[in-house]
Amino acid sequence: MRKDYNLEKRRWVITAFIVAVVAIYIARLFVLQVGDNSYKENADNNAYVERVIYPSRGMVYDRNDSLVVYNQPAYDLMVIANDIKEPFDTLDFCNTLQITPEIFVERMRKIQGINAYSQQVFMNHISVEDYGRLQEKLFRFPGFFIVQRVLRKYKYACAANVLGDIREVNQRDIDKDPYYRPGDYTGDLGIERSYEPWLRGRKGKEYLIRDALGKIKGRRNDGADDVAPIAGNDLHLSIDIKLQELGERVMRGKVGAIVCIEPKTGEILALVSSPSYDPSLLIGKERGKNYRDLVNNPMKPLYDRAIMAGYPPGSTFKPTQGLIFLQEGIVDLTTAYPCHRGFLSGGMRVGCHGHGSPIPLRPALQTSCNAYFCWGLKHMLERRSKYGSTGKAFEVWKKHMVSMGYGYTLGVDLPGEGHGFIPNTEFYNKHHGEGKWSAYSVISDAIGQGEILATPLQIANLAATIANRGYYITPHVVRRIDGVGILKRSLERHDPTIDKHYYDAIVEGMRMAVTGGTCRGANIAGLEVCGKTGTAQNPHGRDHSAFMGFAPMSDPKIAVCVYVENAGFGATFGVPIGAIMIEQYLNGHLSPAREAVAARMASTSLFSTKVYGSPKTDKSANDSKTTKTKATDNAAATAKQQQ
Repeated sequence: MRKDYNLEKRRWVITAFIVAVVAIYIARLFVLQVGDNSYKENADNNAYVERVIYPSRGMVYDRNDSLVVYNQPAYDLMVIANDIKEPFDTLDFCNTLQITPEIFVERMRKIQGINAYSQQVFMNHISVEDYGRLQEKLFRFPGFFIVQRVLRKYKYACAANVLGDIREVNQRDIDKDPYYRPGDYTGDLGIERSYEPWLRGRKGKEYLIRDALGKIKGRRNDGADDVAPIAGNDLHLSIDIKLQELGERVMRGKVGAIVCIEPKTGEILALVSSPSYDPSLLIGKERGKNYRDLVNNPMKPLYDRAIMAGYPPGSTFKPTQGLIFLQEGIVDLTTAYPCHRGFLSGGMRVGCHGHGSPIPLRPALQTSCNAYFCWGLKHMLERRSKYGSTGKAFEVWKKHMVSMGYGYTLGVDLPGEGHGFIPNTEFYNKHHGEGKWSAYSVISDAIGQGEILATPLQIANLAATIANRGYYITPHVVRRIDGVGILKRSLERHDPTIDKHYYDAIVEGMRMAVTGGTCRGANIAGLEVCGKTGTAQNPHGRDHSAFMGFAPMSDPKIAVCVYVENAGFGATFGVPIGAIMIEQYLNGHLSPAREAVAARMASTSLFSTKVYGSPKTDKSANDSKTTKTKATDNAAATAKQQQ
């Protein structure tokens, strides 16, 4: 009998097929029973409930250990949509919470659309009354439970721009950080945002047992599996809250900023942005409405002018020019330039006010002579024997400016810092054509006008650099974090490209400005204040009033910048407000005479549209991205600074 090899082959094929099918089934069963935990998790979800325990958020203290921000308990009503059992008495539930059935249906629709199996917020910040009513009936509403949270409370109605606030996370937050889940809170502005990883702490978990009807029967393993939450780290600010309060008081009715820095450490003592708001507006159920009102306010109280606004620095810029001219050998301390009520050369005129002429560097700082610094920049940019061209000379100038903290962010530990603006050769080549511009085209840069923009923080940092005779520490508002210490970034030292010994002449000139020059209003007995006024021209209205200074001269403990929009001469508002901040910090109180000045400042409002301009159209310094003026050959001709 002949063997049928085709049948033999067919048998092997069928056998192999059966073996393969069996192997696939075995592999799939292995994956389902051993490798895939989803079925086990679903079974566990029927038997156990995992609930998050939220940690206490870190508290905030000022530099003198006064409590500034603390917590109070709040309650959120949570729901696991899949755990809601029928029949569910929707009407009783809505009556208990005093909401309509339509609101209930809409919220449940959104929650089920996110995740029906995890806990979601049904209603946050429920009142104590609602909490009491609901607690008695909660057993009737399976799937719902209450979680205790914390609300921020503020001891002082100030420093909102520094402290920030917290808000509910959005999907972008959740995608960025696995720590968050729907219903969680995160820092939104100020230190609440920049120090969120330290403030938020670590969540805990509790595991509860439930029966077939979904009723909670106790803790899994008698609570042995629970994980306790870890509270967030407390922050100790460098801010002196009393000084901050005073700064906000004297800036009432004004638009601008005050920045005070401890020179040796870079610690920010006060960071005032005006107009401001009470930080307690952004907590509780009314947060959303209040936030919208602040956003829509034409005076932009949420805009932190102290670190974000780009302002023309005006004459507060002149010390940087003196340092550059000394460093580059353009002048020495005996070099004198003429001032015939301003700078007159090549058909250009930059106005000035009456004082002696010709004049060297220190008296030029004392009297805030425009002509001196215009002549200095002209001679630097035209020294082709040293630099080769105006463009190359200007790049050297810019390099020095950047080293002194201008044109880039300083790295303050708050979100949203602006960088101001320092033009470079490429900028002027673009506007005028390569090789088609000269010192006259940019002469107003010498006196902090034209295209120059600086934040109040940068101006205060310059005062700190001069006070330190040639270095600064990165400005920061957090002094230390409990359990962590001082962050390395808060100790970073920066040394400008200017030799240290040149600073002594600048310090002397700024001291002369206080004892017998434009800053006489800042002369405080026994404190040896050094200062520099600024009256920065504003194309949109009245000039801005500025002051930069530090004290004491020989052992500086505070450096200050005051900037008041549309307030006129630097001596009108900048100087008296700067003197108030210096005296309060160094003496711990104000003299009766200075208190009277503070009262006058606090009661003087500049919000009038005749002074400030229409909030809808006057964008000078309200938006640092829109204040770069066009470079023009006659930019200096419009610089009418008086100081």
